[in-house]
Amino acid sequence: MTPEQSRAARGWLDWGQQELASAASVSLSTVRDYEKGRRTPIPTTLAAMKAALEAQGIEFVNDGETFGIACKSTQVKN
Repeated sequence: MTPEQSRAARGWLDWGQQELASAASVSLSTVRDYEKGRRTPIPTTLAAMKAALEAQGIEFVNDGETFGIACKSTQVKN
């Protein structure tokens, strides 16, 4: 998951950074710093952030050339 994908996924879900931090059990500064490109969290923290978004129906697209998000229509309410 890239910082851009994280921001896009939160936007799709209408979540703020605090909501992602809470759902992933990480600090707000971790989400903020990652999304601003200041630092990359340790792998387990990044995995927790990604899993929290995936639990809401977000799918991450990364085929080496294309990066983005997709949403499972049965789960995401927007």
